[in-house]
Amino acid sequence: MKFNIKTIIGTSVFLISQGIAAQFYVGVQTGIGNIQSDTKVTIEGIRLGGALKAGYIYSLTNHIGIGTGVEFSQYKQEVFLNNSSGTLTNYEVDPSSSAFAYNVTTSNYKEKQTLHAIQIPLFVQYKKNINKGVDFNFRAGAKYFLPVNYKIKATANSVIGTAYYLDVNLNIDDLPEYGFGGQGNYSAAGEYQTKGIVMSMFELGFTFDMGAKNALYAAMFLENGYGSILDQENDASYIGYNPTSVVDRKLNGLYSTDKKAKIRPVAFGITFGWNFK
Repeated sequence: MKFNIKTIIGTSVFLISQGIAAQFYVGVQTGIGNIQSDTKVTIEGIRLGGALKAGYIYSLTNHIGIGTGVEFSQYKQEVFLNNSSGTLTNYEVDPSSSAFAYNVTTSNYKEKQTLHAIQIPLFVQYKKNINKGVDFNFRAGAKYFLPVNYKIKATANSVIGTAYYLDVNLNIDDLPEYGFGGQGNYSAAGEYQTKGIVMSMFELGFTFDMGAKNALYAAMFLENGYGSILDQENDASYIGYNPTSVVDRKLNGLYSTDKKAKIRPVAFGITFGWNFK
């Protein structure tokens, strides 16, 4: 399923100009928010997500409407190495411009991730009255998903960074003043570089009249991202190389180990809203 981002934003702007004839709504979304990855070295756990949303639906007929708005969403999860004591290798260059294989081994590495994003939805709604004061609703469409920040915090019992210089067949594992050696109780914070993508969205639910001008909305939702929210040009070690010390190593994050990895948000759960007629 492909959507043009300019079409989503352009149509949303047009509908904003027609807002005087629209039904406004506010709401909250909660459930499982998963930042899916196709990397082979990670395991994801404890996935939570939610959003605050506001917008309106412009009625075309008694049953069909077009909706848009703005949403602020949050995803939280923890990520682990699938081998808690495994070694990952990336290639680095030392201060003398010599290339080497940088091998990083950690013990009990854990990464806490928090993603905040702004979403601009554009959807079609079908509604049908099924009882007095009760309407069935189905919404389907797309969202432009724009990450605001994607922060990570990592801890490990220990980090060992070693070098292998292929040209001279040399291993270095204990030269702290040049960044090679071990460190205990590692803790650091970092941030992934991101870009916007498109998500599909579906909602299935009901509205219940709560008076002449207001209605309660409750629904199940499913959202799926396309493409990758990560924006990086090169592979990087998840814990970076510091050429002058074995401490203060930069946290790049596990997803940085593969520049081609597809990192995309997927969410499902329940939505509660309040409609103003």
